[in-house]
Amino acid sequence: MTILIERHAKVLTLTLDRPDKKNALSSAMYLQLTKALYDAEHDANVHVIVLRGQQDCFCAGNDLADFVAAGALNAEHPTVMFLHQLSQCSKPVVAAVAGLAIGIGTTALLHCDLVYAAPDCRFQMPFTALGLCPEAASSLLLPKLIGYQKAAQYLLLGEAFNAEEAAHFGLVNQIVSNEQLFAFAAEKAMKLAALPSEAVMQSKKLLRQPQQQLVQQVLHEELAVFEHLLQTSDCQQALQRFFQRSKS
Repeated sequence: MTILIERHAKVLTLTLDRPDKKNALSSAMYLQLTKALYDAEHDANVHVIVLRGQQDCFCAGNDLADFVAAGALNAEHPTVMFLHQLSQCSKPVVAAVAGLAIGIGTTALLHCDLVYAAPDCRFQMPFTALGLCPEAASSLLLPKLIGYQKAAQYLLLGEAFNAEEAAHFGLVNQIVSNEQLFAFAAEKAMKLAALPSEAVMQSKKLLRQPQQQLVQQVLHEELAVFEHLLQTSDCQQALQRFFQRSKS
């Protein structure tokens, strides 16, 4: 089991549970997450979804070996399925983030509605270092959130940023101690779940609707470029170096 799924009242909690790999997302994990989000979407008793990892690590990004082995980035690819399900989720999603949030561990947060982070968070999107490009519509959503220059710093240079910076430019709602993080996020989720669900869902729809179609369009465009770049020599060499470091 790599995703723990728990229900408490009207809150569904999805916990990334692969600590030995720093919660790097495998195809199996993506499929579990996608199914859980789909089921929640069609369950009237689920009002809010919480996404979290452990108190010392949220997500180290893709399990790259597994990702490459999963084949073409089409509609059946586990990562693509997850991105579409998360980006179109009508229920509010609350994220509780501690430690590493790398690659999709950061970009997925752009599709969450409330994000709470521990002080030790390290966010990073090192796509270009791997010969790749942004994903999860981050090339659209990040500049809208933080401005072009800052987005270029994090998406072109791939520089890391901390929880304080993330809170300053609005990716994170509030910084909470590691010890209190999960309880705090759960409390906010319960508060949200206690509100009239139709009002909350319609409000989220109104907030997201102006750019929802564009988000899906950019998702497709990014995936097409991403797949092209995966075949380039720069990317192949970068992946080889990554795998060699992982083995040593």
